[in-house]
Amino acid sequence: MVVPRAQIADYLAAIAQPARRPALRSSAAGTPPKVVVCDPGDEAVAPLTQFARAERLEAAKITAVGAFERATVGWFDPAARDYRRIQLDQQCPLLSLLGDVAEGQDGPILHMHVVLGLSDGTRVNCHHGGLAATRVRL
Repeated sequence: MVVPRAQIADYLAAIAQPARRPALRSSAAGTPPKVVVCDPGDEAVAPLTQFARAERLEAAKITAVGAFERATVGWFDPAARDYRRIQLDQQCPLLSLLGDVAEGQDGPILHMHVVLGLSDGTRVNCHHGGLAATRVRL
């Protein structure tokens, strides 16, 4: 989960209350979720990957809120067996980011899907494999 720096204290206080945490799950009893905070202008995917590697995560869920100042997204074209890129040079609210971390041959692998809002009211959906050069805007 990516939480804006200004809201981190409120988030941590809320999850510290046992009555507010019935759905939280962890491999170690009582271990709160980890929070990765990105600052405006940060690249979005690399910090999550670095965190997963540093923490040696074998399995985890990922969710996020926020916006991107620009993004390169993509969709998988099975005929080409590659991602088709879509360049978005506009602010894009992050409507949804859901994913997970799994253990790969060379360490943790992130698998994420995002939905971004566009200025004309439409949205673009993509897979993490097509998410690149994405900059955070808070």
